[in-house]
Amino acid sequence: MRNAEVVLDVIRDRGTRGLHLEDAYRQLFNPDLYLRAYGRLYRNEGAMTKGGDQETVDGMSLAKINGIIESVRHERYRWKPVRRVLIPKTNGKMRPLGIPSWSDKLLQEAMRSILEAYYEPQFSTNSHGFRPDRGCHTALESIYYKWKGTVWFIEGDIKGCFDNIDHSILMRVIREKIHDGRFTGLLEQLLKAGYLEDWIYKPTYSGTPQGGVISPILANIYLDRLDKYVEGELLPEYTKGERRKANREYNIRMKRANWAEKQGRVDEAKEWRKAAKQFPSIVVADPDFRRLSYVRYADDFLLGFVGPKEEAEKIKLEIQQFARDHLNLELSEDKTLITHARTEAARFLGYDIATMSSESRPKVNGHIELRVPADVIHKACAPYTRDGKPVHRTERTMDSDYSIMMQFGAEYRGFVQYYALARNIAWLGKLHWVMRGSLLKTLAAKHRSTVAKMFQRFAGQTLPRDGEPSMKCLEVVIRRDDEKKYPLVATFGGIPLRVRRHAILIDKSPTVHTSKRSELVERLLANECSWCGGSEEVQVHHIRKLSDLKKPGRKPKPEWMKIMISRNRKTMVLCAPCHRALHAGTLDGRPRKTTWVTGEPDAATSRKSGSGGGE
Repeated sequence: MRNAEVVLDVIRDRGTRGLHLEDAYRQLFNPDLYLRAYGRLYRNEGAMTKGGDQETVDGMSLAKINGIIESVRHERYRWKPVRRVLIPKTNGKMRPLGIPSWSDKLLQEAMRSILEAYYEPQFSTNSHGFRPDRGCHTALESIYYKWKGTVWFIEGDIKGCFDNIDHSILMRVIREKIHDGRFTGLLEQLLKAGYLEDWIYKPTYSGTPQGGVISPILANIYLDRLDKYVEGELLPEYTKGERRKANREYNIRMKRANWAEKQGRVDEAKEWRKAAKQFPSIVVADPDFRRLSYVRYADDFLLGFVGPKEEAEKIKLEIQQFARDHLNLELSEDKTLITHARTEAARFLGYDIATMSSESRPKVNGHIELRVPADVIHKACAPYTRDGKPVHRTERTMDSDYSIMMQFGAEYRGFVQYYALARNIAWLGKLHWVMRGSLLKTLAAKHRSTVAKMFQRFAGQTLPRDGEPSMKCLEVVIRRDDEKKYPLVATFGGIPLRVRRHAILIDKSPTVHTSKRSELVERLLANECSWCGGSEEVQVHHIRKLSDLKKPGRKPKPEWMKIMISRNRKTMVLCAPCHRALHAGTLDGRPRKTTWVTGEPDAATSRKSGSGGGE
């Protein structure tokens, strides 16, 4: 069995050198590629969600991988229609989401890793969505540092991008680089597999399988044509001149200031410099100077233009025409806007983006400003307020103090960390006040006490770190019975509301390049049942979350359940008979494999010490 990382490195090298890929299908016969895919997918909550059939990650085994490989090898694999559900969007509308079966997810992930290894080196540096080591913050940072002096923003949004991707165009683009008919044929079958809505089959004529792990890379391959068009034709056409011409009025006053200073007339020199600051140092509307910048995140893109509005409108029309003629996509009229950068703000990735202009602080003129939109803060406060005041969250009063504190703290940290680049991040102080009030009132409602007493009970102090002093916060500390283990600590607040220009939150990347297998894959490869020690068709038992095992009501708890709780794992490797007995409720008594009882690590788990942590 060839190591999957070695195979992907070879494919990545061909992509870097711009060579065609001609042997992609045969790589799908490699079991290590599926084990790598399994190690990436089994932690996702969706792994336990049923698709068009009843199959989930529960019961995963090497036999299942071998079965997929045999079907692929003999070209008998057939994609199942995805189960489509509707999920709400932020604007109140519904978004369709497809849920594939587990086997389809596994094969999709194997194909996705091949496509990403090959195409990733060829993608544009201006594309930031669904890519390793890139995300919203890298896109925003590129705008902040490179778009100085922008006059017009051209906001672009592709209408229903994922649903309207043309299959014929996508396959033509892929076949230009991948010369393997079996691989591209399998991919085309996936695109046309259809979906089940209310258990009624419907075919798919366009779009990528939303909810499938392969959709983001397919969308990036498709929209890379847009990136290449903008970078290859529009950027060179609308980029002119080395720099703007110097402003004559500014230069005259600065020369007089320098002459006065040489003559010893310091006060006069200060007056001339003050007068010079009333004028820009360069000709802002220089007819011989143009600059066009571009950045894209998934189906949203933004262009920054230095030049007249007429040319900005022409750029917008050219992009609309290219998207319509070459990609069969339409830009949303409501969201594709031309915004004056100095008087208005463009909305991109949840931020307001504008060019600063100030008479009192001329040094900031032309610099890009990232801001938290006021309406975003208002929407964030809404779930925790009523009539403008913080209220308790009734649905959380049944949770433990630790769980309540952890939920509020995670939600607040998410906002602060995402808007860490914003110049007005201090505005989130309102959100902190609202959420802290709601948290204290929720705890007070739970304990039938007062907000003041809850504050005294849960007041804490963060530890100093990274040169930052300690800060006041709310916290819940749970001491462990074992003194060697650190206590469990849930906190709310304690985060300084300061701008952090390099506070990059990398999006969950489609691929994690590592040569190490996950501990679960190691246990599966050991081919040994954790209950009886047998090796008959070894499978993996999965549950959604550990808290499901800890719910009161089932007494006494079965021994297998106690073992999973004690080892803090959501998985358990079992042979097929033991797995069937567990689901039937007959796997009771003590395990015949005594290493579980004594607490000594067995052969499968001894490969990695310190494992666990909620697998």
